[in-house]
Amino acid sequence: MHRPWYQQFWPWFLIVLPLCAVVASLYTLHLASTNADTMVVDDYYKKGRAINQDLSELKEAERLGLMAELGYADGQITLRMQGEHTEGEPVRLRFTHPTLAEQDVQALLTTDAAGVYRFRPDHVLLNGLWNLQLEAFDRRWRMQQRIRLPIADKLVIRAGQ
Repeated sequence: MHRPWYQQFWPWFLIVLPLCAVVASLYTLHLASTNADTMVVDDYYKKGRAINQDLSELKEAERLGLMAELGYADGQITLRMQGEHTEGEPVRLRFTHPTLAEQDVQALLTTDAAGVYRFRPDHVLLNGLWNLQLEAFDRRWRMQQRIRLPIADKLVIRAGQ
């Protein structure tokens, strides 16, 4: 005696395979719509043109012979500047993570009596690659470099390298 189709193995096996693909595609659609890609910029053309215009700030830092000594220990960033810059001038510091925009840190730093810039971010910076940008508060010069955290002792950043 034959059993009805819904009591047999092979029809259910053939139904479950495409059903799994449909469920996986719906889950992928959900992930894509709820997690925006922070690396994509809407106005990429304007950003590209702005980058080309900003090269003068990098050249100015090189002309001034600027050098920065960066330290990161116990959750505190320390920075010493050398070169032909105004002593005690405020400096903008930006740490941008290549893929996680919510981890980015930026601050306007001023020196203490010893000429050291100090800053304690709200959150611990993740280990790995970061884009570091230092610039004068009035944006006359800028230094930038890709760095890797954690820093063992001190990291020396020279303008133009």
